[in-house]
Formats: sequence, C-alpha cells, structure tokens
Amino acid sequence: MTKGTDVHAADSHEMIRVHGARVNNLKDVSVEIPKRRLTVFTGVSGSGKSSLVFGTIAAESQRLINETYSAFVQGFMPTLARPEVDVLDGLTTAIIVDQQRLGADPRSTVGTATDANAMLRILFSRLAAPHLGPPSAYAFNVASVQASGAIKVEKGARRAEKVTFSRTGGMCPRCEGRGAVTDIDLTQLYDDSKSLREGALTIPGYSVDGWYGRIYTGCGFFDPDKPIAKFTKRELHDLLHKEPTKIKVEGINLTYEGLIPKMQKSFLSKDVDSLQPHVRAFVERAVTFTVCPDCAGTRLSEGARTSTIDGVSIADACAMQITDLAEWVRGLDDPWVAPLLTALGHSLDSFVEIGLGYLSLDRPSGTLSGGEAQRVKMIRHLGSSLTDVTYVFDEPTTGLHPHDIQRMNGLLLRLRDKGNTVLVVEHKPETIAIADHVVDLGPGAGTGGGAVCFEGTVEGLRASDTVTGRHLDDRASLKKSVRKATGALEIRGADANNLRRVDVDIPLGVLVAVTGVAGSGKSSLVHGSVPAGEGVVSVDQGAIRGSRRSNPATYTGLLDPIRKAFAKANGVKPALFSANSEGACPTCHGVGVVYTDLAMMAGVATTCEECEGRRFQAAVLEYRLGGRDISEVLAMPVSEAEAFFAEGEARVPAAHRILTRLSDVGLGYLTLGQPLTTLSGGERQRLKLATHMGEKGGVYVLDEPTAGLHLADVEQLLGLLDRLVDSGKSVIVVEHHQAVMAHADWIIDLGPGAGHDGGQIVFEGTPAELVADGSTLTGRHLAEYVGA
Repeated sequence: MTKGTDVHAADSHEMIRVHGARVNNLKDVSVEIPKRRLTVFTGVSGSGKSSLVFGTIAAESQRLINETYSAFVQGFMPTLARPEVDVLDGLTTAIIVDQQRLGADPRSTVGTATDANAMLRILFSRLAAPHLGPPSAYAFNVASVQASGAIKVEKGARRAEKVTFSRTGGMCPRCEGRGAVTDIDLTQLYDDSKSLREGALTIPGYSVDGWYGRIYTGCGFFDPDKPIAKFTKRELHDLLHKEPTKIKVEGINLTYEGLIPKMQKSFLSKDVDSLQPHVRAFVERAVTFTVCPDCAGTRLSEGARTSTIDGVSIADACAMQITDLAEWVRGLDDPWVAPLLTALGHSLDSFVEIGLGYLSLDRPSGTLSGGEAQRVKMIRHLGSSLTDVTYVFDEPTTGLHPHDIQRMNGLLLRLRDKGNTVLVVEHKPETIAIADHVVDLGPGAGTGGGAVCFEGTVEGLRASDTVTGRHLDDRASLKKSVRKATGALEIRGADANNLRRVDVDIPLGVLVAVTGVAGSGKSSLVHGSVPAGEGVVSVDQGAIRGSRRSNPATYTGLLDPIRKAFAKANGVKPALFSANSEGACPTCHGVGVVYTDLAMMAGVATTCEECEGRRFQAAVLEYRLGGRDISEVLAMPVSEAEAFFAEGEARVPAAHRILTRLSDVGLGYLTLGQPLTTLSGGERQRLKLATHMGEKGGVYVLDEPTAGLHLADVEQLLGLLDRLVDSGKSVIVVEHHQAVMAHADWIIDLGPGAGHDGGQIVFEGTPAELVADGSTLTGRHLAEYVGA
C-alpha cells in the first residue's frame, strides 16, 4: 500500500449518516454530519432540532449501547424504542449533556454531583487532625453504625467468637445529613373536631374512601367514629407515631405506620420542588424546615466538624466559594498527597473555567438553574480520557452572560480538538459563529418545520435565504427615546445570597432589564426582594412538571371551558370529554398509545388500535361542537383553535382568551393535545409565561424569557413585553440577551464579578448611558453588539 494514496478502510467512516428521520415533526430528514467536528443545529424553536439530535441520533446511540449489556442488566434499564428512521450509519457513543436539573435528592450537592467532594474527603482522612478514620468519616451521607455478632473461627477446632463491627460515618445523627430538621403543624394533618370516618385527615391522598383512609379507619388501633379531639394519649400516639406494624384490613395483609413517619417517607424524603403542585402546597403549609441546631446546617457529625487542616474543617472547605477553595488547595504542600492535590486543583479549576467559580460545594444541586446544571455535568467530561465520542449539548449558553459565552466556546472547541464529535443545539450567534458545520432546520415550527433548510458553513448560512441566515446578523439598535417611569419600587438593604446590602429603586411603568454575569446576584435581587404575591406575577426558570398525559390544554386550564362547552352543547356531563376521566378509551386508558414492556428487550409504544390514538371512547366522539369532535379539537394548532373558538356555534370566550395569550408568546404552532414531555425548554418557558399572563398583576418579573428562543422569535417577545408595558404594567426582566438590553428603558447592572466578587450594583441608567459609560463588562459587550 503506497503511503498517502490509499485510505485505510477503517478511516473511511468519517460521517454520521441519517436518512429518512421521521421522529416527531421531522419530514423524512436526511443529513450527513462530519465526525470530529463541531456541528451546530439551528432553527426556530419547535423546528425539530431536538427531535433530530436528541430524539434520533443520541437516542439510537443510547439504545445500541444498552443492547450490549447482558439480558439481566437490561431488565433494570430504561427501555428505549428504536427511533423512526430508515438509516443511521457511523454512530459513535453519545454522551448527552442536557439541561435536565440535577437529582433533587435532599442530600445531593454540587460537591457530590462531581468528584470534588470525594477527593476532599480523602484529603481530610489523610491530613486532618484529630484523625477520624477513612474518607467515609467525613461523608454526610454515611451514618455511623455499630453492630455485634458471632463469626465462626477455625483455630484447631471451629468455634464461634463474638465480634463487634463499627463504621464511622460523617452524617449528623439529628438531621440525617439533610442540614435541616422538619417541624410538622399537626392542625394541617387533621381536623380534630371530626372522626376518621367523617374525613378528619386533610393530607392529600388520605380521603376516607381512598386506600390510606381505609387503612386508618380499619386498622383497629382506635375508634374510627370518635372525634380525634377525644382520643386518648395512646390512641393519638398510635395515629401519629406508631412504628411499622403488620395488620389485616379487608382480608389483605398490610403494614400500618403512624402519619408522621409515613409523611417523612412519602413527602419529606423527596425534594419539595419535585412534588405534585397540590402535594407541594400541602407540605409548604404543614411543614417548616429549620436549620438543624446540632450541625448548624453543615450536615456533618461533631467529629467531622472538628477535624481540621490548618484550622479549616471539611464543612468550612465546602462552604467556601470554589475560587477561594482552589486557592486554599494550592496553598497545601504535602508530598504524601501531591497527586491528589493536583487532581483536586484541576477539578476546581474546571469550575472556575466554566464560569461556576461563584458556587460552593455545599450548594444543594436541586437549586441550580438548568444552565448551571448543564455546566456542572460538563465538568465530568472535561477531564475525561475518552476520545471519538459524540457529545450532544442542548443550548450550553443558556443563562450565560456574553462574557461567559466566549469561555464556553473555548470549552466546546477543546472537546472537539481531543478528537470528539460535538453536536450543539443553539440559538446564540456567538456560538453559531465557531461551528465547522451548520444544519439549519425549519422553515417554521411544529408542522411547518421538520425539514433541512441549509447544510454547510457559517458563511454559507449567512448568504442563504433561510430564517436563521437572515437574522444571524440582526442587531437591535438602542432606542431613540425611552419611556418615563411612573413610580419606583424601593429595595433597601437586600442581602439574599451574595448581595451586599443593596439599595436600589426599580422604576415602575417601564421595561427594566437586570443584567450581570452568571452568579452576580440578579435572581437573588429580583426574586428575593420582589416576591410573587399581591400584584406581582413571577415567571421563574423552575421546570414545568407534567406526565405524558399533560398537554398545553390541561396545563393552561384551557380544557375546562372546552369540556363545559362540549357538555352544554350535547347535554351530557363534562367528565366525558377528559381523556383522564370517564371519556378515556378503555384500552389505552386515555394515553393514545399502548406501552408494551418487552422485559429484556427495548419496550415499544404502539398507537392504540381501539381509539387509533384519539384517546377517547368511540361514543364520546359522537358528540360535536361546531362540527368538530373533542379529539379533532385537541389535534388543532393554537392558531386554528383561536379562530375556531372566536365566533359562531363554537364561540367560547374563556378558551379564546387563553388561546390568544398562547399566540402572543409565539406558540401558535403547538397542537392543544401535544404531550408536555415533547416540548423544548423554550416552549415550556413560554407556555408558563402565557399561563401567568392571565393573572391579575401590575408587576411582571421574568427570568430569562429568551431562553431557547430563535433570533427571529426574540423580536416577537420584545413586542409582547412592549404591549405589557404600554397597557400600564411594569416589567422587570433578568436577561443576558443583548437585544433585550438594547430594547429596555432602564438597566440595572450587577457585578463586577460573580459570587463574593459580585452582589453590588455597578450601573443604573438607560441602555445608551450604559454603552457610553463603557466601564462594566455588560456595557462593553452591549457597545460591541450595537456597533457603538
């Protein structure tokens, strides 16, 4: 073989080939993606980017990897159906770095989600004094235990010897490593003037005719017809605190447990934010979480808190801002643990490099935003020795200031230069600009999208006549004149998180942008000092929770007026028109598809044969409103439904109002019955915004409403914000997008840095004054953006 002429067969697989992809709204999409390059997928929100990257390429890669495990292991893994695609060639192992929040376990912190905590524990077990024991002695999720038992020993003859075992853990015994103790308000658990049979229990799911209600009335430990106020001490103890006891109710063997331990297991061991809304409301009413008095919130036992290196305990180290912790680690010099110090230093430097130096290792992982969680996951991969892997990113610039986007770009290029294929779904022009290859999907969203509009270089995209190409160089200009404030919201001495006793007057009646690098204190200032409540509508970045049964119609409350209108027009009850109630198809129980679990092989979702995916019984589909049945209405896009419910026989003003709000936020293409689980991050955020717009409020607080929005959609959002202000509302936006900054009437810039380097107001004034001032990071980036 002559060198340089013939290509080795193994080097000929340079492309990931996708042919005929039809996942969600993709219309027979075929693309060829170069390996070991950075490919950016662009297109309006809802055009099919995630369907192609996550739903097709990454999903098939994961499915094929799962199939390499033994049948026994596969039985414990999530079952994945094969994506709808004709050919998928040249796949490599996919590592998905998405914006799913990190585990909401109460004991999960930034340190436990990365390797940093494990390395710190080893460090303390080697160097700290007094010496406690192995690394587990410094772990707040390992309990100390002691046990004794007999073991057989052979010394000439076999005999049993009594042995005592012990394990030293670092868990605080009082709060069990959670850092907080719970105090339960008993008046919220039951109404003591009623008996159990009269429905005394007020805990969600504990109704008299429900399963738990039947257990408590039939357990025999107390009289179910006696008011709780008349219970003896013993009966009240059994109701509230009784330890697990085997009982028989209605001929079924069960375990009875007091209300409080039952609640601890079912509600309080989970993250409050992950509970269903009605359960979360109950927990917030009934339970107060206070800092554990024994460990002062550090989660650690006394031994772990008092064992120190140079006067610093592991609790102090975890509470330090990561930039300071990295400095402290560099200051330790002990040849015995030199390799460990080097590895720990690298790990902490990765946090700083990725723009998360303002966090501390004891920060609960459930409190991180989607963008922060994604960057924490990135840290695991930066030091990885794997190459020739496909990394898939979902808008890695979410929540990043323009200053931090440059760093993120450097990290993406580093991953590529190690020999990996990097696929990025992105809207920000700064990240699109560094792509080796661009795939633009569209032209529209939903059914109007799902086709490849352009494939090629960034220069080619600029020259193309696609929506992304036309808007790529869009630059919002500074407004000639700004609106005048009608009043001011006074904030005095704000000190939440890293804020340093901030005093500021937020003007009312105008569009205010709160800016600053990630971690500078923007959300702390806005959400901490302008709490949602009387007259304030707050739309944060909290995830929308919904099962595959939830859809825009159920989430926004739109389904209620539609069901009532159908019921009234046909003289039947509204419950028939709910796929989660009486009208549900009996075969698929109103889901529209039947999930078949094939145990050792990938499970399969097949369209229900009886209702053909319509989700309702045939009898329900006989009833019509305006010539359409309920399944046809749920299959309509918002824009079509808006016209349908506006006039004529199907006129439903309540439904029309909600649909108008959905159109206003740019969701006209969504179908009313599309499962929430299929919506992108930007779509969910706007769905939440549309829902809150119906609330009565004079002040709107929005946290990064442009997250997940295409450049073309940002214009529409700015129009919506203008309409809100012009109708007399005050709008406060926490935002990094320069188009929103340029469009604002007033800017409050926080900084100068993140964490304890931030928390101060570095500028207040109009966007034009900020650009002219040029002393802050935000001002410099905005000036560059508007070409000043």
